Amino acid sequence: MNKTRGQSAGDQKTRGQTSGLPPLFPGILTQVAFEKLAARYKRAHGLDLAAIDSAGKVLAGRIHCADTKTARAAGPSAFSHSAFFNQALEETLRWGEPCIMCCPCGNALWAVPVMRNQQTLGGLLVAGVPLEPDGPAGELDRSLLSASHGLLNLAARENLTNTALLEQNRLAARRESGRAEALHDLKERLYDEIRSAYLHEEPALLAAIQRGERAEARGIINRILTAIYARGAGRRSLLKTLSLELVVMMARAAVQAGAEPEKVLGLNYRSLTELADVHSQEDLSRWLCDMLEQLIDAMGAPAAHPNAVQLARAVAHIEQHYANDLTRDEVARAAGLSPGHFSHLMREHAGATFTGLLLRIRLDNARRRLARENAPVAEIAQSCGFSDQSYFTRVFKKAFSETPAAYRQRTRGAVL
Repeated sequence: MNKTRGQSAGDQKTRGQTSGLPPLFPGILTQVAFEKLAARYKRAHGLDLAAIDSAGKVLAGRIHCADTKTARAAGPSAFSHSAFFNQALEETLRWGEPCIMCCPCGNALWAVPVMRNQQTLGGLLVAGVPLEPDGPAGELDRSLLSASHGLLNLAARENLTNTALLEQNRLAARRESGRAEALHDLKERLYDEIRSAYLHEEPALLAAIQRGERAEARGIINRILTAIYARGAGRRSLLKTLSLELVVMMARAAVQAGAEPEKVLGLNYRSLTELADVHSQEDLSRWLCDMLEQLIDAMGAPAAHPNAVQLARAVAHIEQHYANDLTRDEVARAAGLSPGHFSHLMREHAGATFTGLLLRIRLDNARRRLARENAPVAEIAQSCGFSDQSYFTRVFKKAFSETPAAYRQRTRGAVL
C-alpha cells in the first residue's frame, strides 16, 4: 500500500512512536485516543477523520481534500483549506449541530468542536467527501446527515465537546427558525388587524399551556408575535400592552391547569417590572417565552391537582374538536381518565354531563358566529357540529329563547 496516499506524517509512524508524541489537546485527547476514535468512525461511516486546531490547521489524521481532487497527504496544500475548516467549527457552534459545507474543491466537509468549558481548542473534522451520488435518489443526503451527526454523537460520548452549550445554541436556532417560518406563513394568511391575530390563536395557546406542551405553546407565541410585529411596527406601547395581555391569559390557563395562584401572582408582579426594561422586538420575544416557561414550571406535577388538570384537559379537547363527532370515551382518553370517572368529575366539578357541556360549547360558538359572520345558518350549524338544521334551531331556541335567525337579526340588524 502506498503510505503517502491520503495519509498524514503521523500515520507513517508506529503506534509506539505515536504514543510518545505530545497530546493533540492536552488533558482531553491524546494521539493514541484520536487514532482509536478515527478507527471507530471509519468502521461506522467509511470516512476518514482528522483533528484540527482552533484556526483550522490540520494536526493529525487524513484529509482527502486538497487543491486538486487527487487524494494526498495532509500537507501544505490541505492547509490552504484551513479557513473553511475553521468556518465549519464556527457554524457548528452557531447552530448547535454539524453544518455540512462545501469546500473550493467541490467536496463536502463538517466538523465538531473540541472544547474545554466555553473555550474551543480545535475540532474533529471530516473533509473531502465527494458529492456525486452513486446510489438511489436521496441516499447521499441521508448518508451525509448520518455521518455528520454520528461525529457529534461520538464527540459527545467521549466528553470532547460542550454538549450543553451546543444544545442551548440548537434551541435558540430553532426558535429563530420558527419565527422565520411564522413570518413566511403570515404572508399566506394576513390578519385584518393586530388583535385578530391574538384572538385567532388564543384558544390553541390556552390548550397547549393547560397540557404543558411547551414546544407547541412557543410556536403559537411566535406566530402571534410575528403578526403583531407585522401590523404594529413602531408602536411600542401597543406591543407591550398586547404582550402583557398574553401573559395574563397564560397565567389564567396555568392556574386552571393546577398552578398555585400565589406563585403565579408573584410571577405576574415580577413580569410587570421586567417589561418596563424591554425595548426591542428580540427582548420582547425572549421575555414572553421566559414567562411561558416559568408559568408551565409553576404548574408542577399533575399529581398535585389531578382532578383540576385532567378536567381542564378534557374541556380543552372539547373546545378544540367540538365540530367533530365527539364521544365521551374519546374525550376521557384525551384527559387520561376512565369514562366513568370522567362523568363523575363532570357532574362534581362542572355541574354538567358530557353531552350537556358539548351542546353548550357548540351553541356558544354558533351564537358568536351568527353575530359576526354572514354565512348561512345551515352552514354555521354544520361547522359547529350540528348535522341537522332543524335540531339546531330547536335546541338554540330552547337555550336562548329565540331562533338563530331572530338572534342574528336582533344582534346585527340583518334581514335574512
